[in-house]
Order: sequence, then C-alpha cells, then structure tokens
Amino acid sequence: MFSNVIVVVHFLALQLQHGATDLCNWTGSGFAAAADSRLVLQVRLRCTEGSVRWVYPGQALRVVLEPNLSSNPRTTVCIKPSPSLRGASVFVERGGDLELLATDDARSQQQRRQVFCFRADGPRRPAIYLQASPRGEGHWSRRTMGFRYELLGNRSSAPSLGLRGPQTSCRPCNDTELLMAVCNSDFVVRGHIKNISHNSESQTSSVEVSAARVYWQRSGVFERRVSPRSPRPISSWRGHIHTLLRCHVKPGDGEFLFTGSEHFGEAWLGCAPHYKDFLSVYQTARAARRNSCDFPLD
Repeated sequence: MFSNVIVVVHFLALQLQHGATDLCNWTGSGFAAAADSRLVLQVRLRCTEGSVRWVYPGQALRVVLEPNLSSNPRTTVCIKPSPSLRGASVFVERGGDLELLATDDARSQQQRRQVFCFRADGPRRPAIYLQASPRGEGHWSRRTMGFRYELLGNRSSAPSLGLRGPQTSCRPCNDTELLMAVCNSDFVVRGHIKNISHNSESQTSSVEVSAARVYWQRSGVFERRVSPRSPRPISSWRGHIHTLLRCHVKPGDGEFLFTGSEHFGEAWLGCAPHYKDFLSVYQTARAARRNSCDFPLD
C-alpha cells in the first residue's frame, strides 16, 4: 500500500518551492497540490534541527533531511508533531517504504505529545512524510500542521532515544558513566530539588530544580531569577528536568549534580548523584589520571 505512495513521491514531487524556507525551517501551503491530486510537495532541509509548518495542508508533504553528516553518517532522527496535527498521518520513509509513526485516531491526542525517534543509517537521507486526510473535493481546511525535528548523531543522549522517544534504564550511573556524563551532557547543573510532579497520561515526571550553579547548558532550559522579597536581591537558576514515570523519582535532600540531554527545548535527566559523591569520584579519578575531562571545582 505505502510503496505505491512512494512511487508517486519520486515521479510527481514538486521540487519546492511553494513557501518560505531557510536551511532549517519551512513554512508553506498545500494550495500548490490543487492542480493535481497526485502531486506531493517536496522540501529539503539542511540543518540538524528545525521545524516544518504546513498551512492549508493538501495531499501530502515529503520532507528530506540532508545536513552534512559526512563526519558522522550514523544518526538518530527525532520528530515531535505539533499539537495541531489533526487529520493527518506521519510516516518515516525507509528503503522505499513508509512506516507509520502517528495517525489521527483515538490515540492522536496523546501521540501529538510524543517524540518519535528512529535510526537513519544507510545511503539514503532520512525523510518524513505527512499525508493529509481526505476532506472532499474542493474543500480546503483552515488548519496548520507540522513538526519539529532533531538529528542527534552520536551526541550524548541520556536518556537514550528509541522508536517511541525517551528510554532509560532507571538505574543510578556507575563511576565511569558519571565521569562521561559531566563531559558530554547537554547540561550540567548543581542544585536542589524543589518539587516533583507526575503526569500519568504522558508517563513522565518533572523535577523542579533550584540551581546554585549552571556549569553549562545547550540552550536556555535553566533561567536566572531574582527574588524581589529579599533585602539584598538574590539570584538563582530555575528549571525543570523530565524523566520517565516508571523511574519513580522521589524528592531528596541535599545538593545534587544534575546532568542529561536536551530535546525540543526540554531537559531530560541523565546522571544525578549527590554533589559530594560526585566530588569523591572525580577527585579519585583525577588523582589516577582517569578523568575524561577537567571539571571546574569550587
């Protein structure tokens, strides 16, 4: 069934460009497919992250992701459908076939909050295929659909990312993993746990962190805030770190060193030892010259 669609894509695709595009993002309209219902809009993007926004979606849209991966041909692609993704199905194209990731059914509301990841090894560039549901001849819906994407390569990814998004072993990191985490994580933050909330529908937990120091972060997940009630204004960093509900994360006293990865503007928990325990591991490794990188000690 889906292989027939691919044939249409290869032979009847409209080589963009019917929309506003840059190297990372695309916004366009489905009106271009009105002349021929078999036509499929084709978009090519050349960044490791960005977004696609399809206004007045028509028949189908094929998005090829082709950044320069010559130095790292093995990569993982993750996409996060937009909340407005209704009346459409999302596929990943592999070896000339389409594999369904999400569709507009009874589970669609939950699916639209999910992150879908897949390996993109091999000679072909990864491609995402959006197919709009039939609306009747001459009918154009005033709706918008799309997704955000990330190509992770071999970048540290804690938790790891499987076909249906974040996965984790829910176990504490050993010393070797901890030393690697402080070198390769997207964020490294020292602070306290303020609160933990759970979401049974998304099967995730959110850890609210008050950080005394942000050593580094890839984006602005942690923001500096100033307390106006203090006679002498005190600034601190605040942010939320996500993990899976099945890990049963609990509040803890003391100061922690939080590490992890960032995906679609959200922080995901990796290793999180007590700071004093990390210091012991790091100082022992440095004395033996086994530390993977130099970490700033206060």
